[in-house]
Amino acid sequence: MDLVFGYLLIINIIAFLLMGIDKKRARHGEFRISERTLWLAALAGGAAGAALGMNYFRHKTKHAAFRYGFPFLALLEISLIVYLEFFQ
Repeated sequence: MDLVFGYLLIINIIAFLLMGIDKKRARHGEFRISERTLWLAALAGGAAGAALGMNYFRHKTKHAAFRYGFPFLALLEISLIVYLEFFQ
């Protein structure tokens, strides 16, 4: 489980940082990180980091798919981790 925890920690940090980088690029009119990449980071286990980054950087909060999708996906991922850790 230590390896899984390490992976989840890293992917959540990456997802959080991706939201911040994309927000910075949006402000400066630079080349953006694709929404697909943001979703892939969330689906790879980084939904909690993506949701935290979305709220912290106030980025993509007007998009319903992100505003509701990231927190919902984070809840699913956390629930799966708790289930696997305590009920398996």
